[in-house]
This record gives sequence, structure tokens and C-alpha cells, in this order.
Amino acid sequence: MIQVNSISKTYSSGRSTTQVLSDVSVFVPGGTTLAVAGKSGSGKTTLLNCIGGLEKSDTGNVNCFGVDIHKLSSGKLSFFQRRNMGFVFQSGNLIPYLTVFENISFPLVLNKMEKEKRVEELLEKIGLRKLISAMPHELSGGETQRVAFARAIAHSPKMLLADEPTASLDTETGSLLVKNMFDMCRQEGCTIILSTHDQSLIRLSDKTLTLLDGKVTGE
Repeated sequence: MIQVNSISKTYSSGRSTTQVLSDVSVFVPGGTTLAVAGKSGSGKTTLLNCIGGLEKSDTGNVNCFGVDIHKLSSGKLSFFQRRNMGFVFQSGNLIPYLTVFENISFPLVLNKMEKEKRVEELLEKIGLRKLISAMPHELSGGETQRVAFARAIAHSPKMLLADEPTASLDTETGSLLVKNMFDMCRQEGCTIILSTHDQSLIRLSDKTLTLLDGKVTGE
């Protein structure tokens, strides 16, 4: 399970400060899906970054699977993220000089896990087996996001964090990615926390947290 306890986050720029998150709390049972909704600038990405340990909140704490991640040293946090979390970003963030196979197998190599069978299995499930040797620049936007998703869950993490995963995709391509994401994560018991404007993602999620100006306005 993931427990977010009263976290707040402020950014400073020169003489000005911006309160991005204000006293946000949420509980996400293991194996379920939380959609974080809200307008641009509402704090969705910052919340995901704090839950994933990519940023540290100013106050409060984040407990993931019994571990307060904000109390971990940088080395222990990196190890915890590498084993327990997967990340999908808006732009895919594939490593440009690696093939599709190498991109998906990257977390498996880091975790010293078997890669050939797992990568082939994932490519089959996302319908991209024929692109196993392709380079990222040869992929469409939808293909890039599907490969990024496969990479994110290759090592069977306990939690997937996805920041606006369908934002740059057309409706049909986004729907295919959504189907892959929810079907495969639920099969593997992976908790999903995602930020989105996509109503189809919100409808499919077990729970929705709505932010407005960094504050929770509804669950």
C-alpha cells in the first residue's frame, strides 16, 4: 500500500514562492489504481514525483510498502526505486542509442534478472514483437509510449507511476495504451498511480484524487 501523509511542497524563484502542494494526503491500497486529476498547474506531476521519490516534500511523508521513502539515503532510495517502481513519462524518455529490446531490458539488467524471455513476452502483449530491433527514432508516438510502458513494468515493480501517459496520443492510440496498462498491471498485481486529463483513464481507475491549486478538492 501507499500512504501519503500531509505533504506540502513550495518552489522558490528569486523573491517569489509558489505553493505547489498543500497538505495532501491519500491512501492507495496495493494492487489498485489511483487517477490524480486536475487542471494544468494543479500539482499533479509534483505529487507523482514526491510519491516516486523524484522530489522530496517540504513537510509530511510518503510511505510505500512499509518504507518511509523520504527517510532513505540517496543510495538506498535509488535501490528501492529500481526494484519497486516503474515510471512512464509524457515523452516516453526512451534511451535514444538503445534498441527497443535494449530499452525494455534495461531495468532487468540493473536488477540482474533474466531478460530475453521477459522482453519477448512483453512485446507480444503490447503488439510490437516485430519492432524488437528498432531504434527509438523509428517509432511512432504511440509505439514509443507502449515501449516505455513495457520498460516500466519489465522488472515486475510493485508500483507504476505514469505522468499524463496519453497526453500526446490520439484517442485510438491512447485507448490501446490504456488497455495494455490496466490489463497487464492488474494481472501482475501492480499498483498504478497516474496523473491525467483523460476521462477514460479516470473512469477505469479504482479511485480519483482531484487537485486544485495544490489542494485536494475531491476523492
